[in-house]
Amino acid sequence: MRQSRKVKVVCYDPAWPTVFNSEAEAVKVALGSLVTEIHHIGSTSIPGAAAKPIIDMMPVVTNIDLVDAANGRLAAVGYSGRGEYGIPGRRFFVKETSGERSHHLHVFQYGNPQIARHLAFRDYMMAHPDELEAYCLLKSTLAKQYPGDIESYIASKDAFIKDIDRKAAGV
Repeated sequence: MRQSRKVKVVCYDPAWPTVFNSEAEAVKVALGSLVTEIHHIGSTSIPGAAAKPIIDMMPVVTNIDLVDAANGRLAAVGYSGRGEYGIPGRRFFVKETSGERSHHLHVFQYGNPQIARHLAFRDYMMAHPDELEAYCLLKSTLAKQYPGDIESYIASKDAFIKDIDRKAAGV
């Protein structure tokens, strides 16, 4: 089933790190002793990056199988669970604010290779402003091309992201 969410890419907002820090505290309380750390990932974590105004957070937990038992506590702070949502070993949650997505949680168990991949992508983009500029231009162009088609927007970024993943991994 195709998603018809609106695609909106905005200029970097210097408030995003503060929003992340505040929300990370609520998520830490909800996940309790399961969580070992929470990382700010995605474009909102990269200073100067154009992004969809959705804060992507990556809680790292001791046992992914126990996260489902925390669904009620996460719901109490606004998160709706979506299960693995296409990535084995992940638990994905969405929060909406004023009727629009505002936060994503990508929960992984300690040691999952997706953790290193997300952090390497973020760190690589911070260290390579030319690549970041190209990525921002691509996202802005695709948002105009696919304003109501999030799936096409995501699919059209895939080759660029995989290329950066390879560079970030040193492959």
